[in-house]
Amino acid sequence: MNRALPLAGVRVLDLTRLLPGPLCTSHLARLGAEVIKIEDTGAGDYASPGVRRLTNAGKRSVRIDLKNPQGLAVLHRLCATAQVLVEGFRPGVMARLGVGYGALAAINPALVYCSITGYGQDGPYKDEPGHDINYGALTGVADQVGSAAGPALSNLPLADLMGGTLTSAMGILAALFDAQRSRQGRHVDIAMADAVLAHAVMPMAELLAHGETAPTGGDVLTGRLACYGLYATQDGRHVAVGALEDKFWHTVCERLGHPEWAALHRSHDPQVQARLRADLARVFMGQPLRHWAALFEGAQACVSPVLRLSEALEHPQLVARGAALRDAQGQWQLPSAVKFGGEPRAMAGATPAAGEHTQELLTELGYAAQEIAALQDTGAVA
Repeated sequence: MNRALPLAGVRVLDLTRLLPGPLCTSHLARLGAEVIKIEDTGAGDYASPGVRRLTNAGKRSVRIDLKNPQGLAVLHRLCATAQVLVEGFRPGVMARLGVGYGALAAINPALVYCSITGYGQDGPYKDEPGHDINYGALTGVADQVGSAAGPALSNLPLADLMGGTLTSAMGILAALFDAQRSRQGRHVDIAMADAVLAHAVMPMAELLAHGETAPTGGDVLTGRLACYGLYATQDGRHVAVGALEDKFWHTVCERLGHPEWAALHRSHDPQVQARLRADLARVFMGQPLRHWAALFEGAQACVSPVLRLSEALEHPQLVARGAALRDAQGQWQLPSAVKFGGEPRAMAGATPAAGEHTQELLTELGYAAQEIAALQDTGAVA
């Protein structure tokens, strides 16, 4: 029997831009929520076309000028029909526009109102601008990313995704669950810096145990041990070795033809680890990636080829799971990462053009055709 998705019947108003907020609401859409993307009548969401397509698929889109009193009235009417609102403006901006939590809670007391910012709604940095790199830097996390050769920049922005996206979704779902029982909403205050720090378990454990974190590239997961790292291959690719446990490391040594390395696995001598790392680097450099992928396929050794994204999309495991799917136009789509037992992955629909559903949504709200035309003429909506 086909069941409705868990968030079916939940309406989300999405006033966010760029990556963290749109991806958060995209996850909610893939779990069944109806997400209405609300953009201004000017620049709107200025994310790149690719990011916009991936993070806004399946949403409906309306353009509203919140500085126009008539546009503000439209949002108020929308708010009365919604369970969740998500915004990503600097602290105070929404309140100045007349759509802060207090104003909207007066219209809809059960509304879950999520604000996503870099540093939160209070504190001396609340008005500071920033990006993913800044939030990681200020929380001590960027110091722990990279190798002894220096810090690394990632194309997987941890603060944006772990903080702005996933932590927001977690807070929204918790508040929504409570609102279903209490009929009282909440203001969910998400700071990306807070969220990064809350997940910095490994360096925090090191700090608590030794009074200081390991230097960049000096912790277990960043280069201290030769059994955990990336090694270059003959063809300029890389292989990932994650043999932290003895049983996996023994298999690695046997497959590489060096059983004598097994005893060096967890040596605390930095020189021993450096020599072992150099030996591993020399061996892996001797063959192309396809050789190592074949050698360790099914070996139960925690050794994997470092695939390019185009290769990963075709990997048998990800194909079997439906982790990435092609839409009707043959374009890759990323369905929900949450897979419910016995049910197909939830695919998003098409990505709307800005304002594509303005007339449709206003009609649903009870506006007559003449009223909609008047709103468009005054620039309140588009």
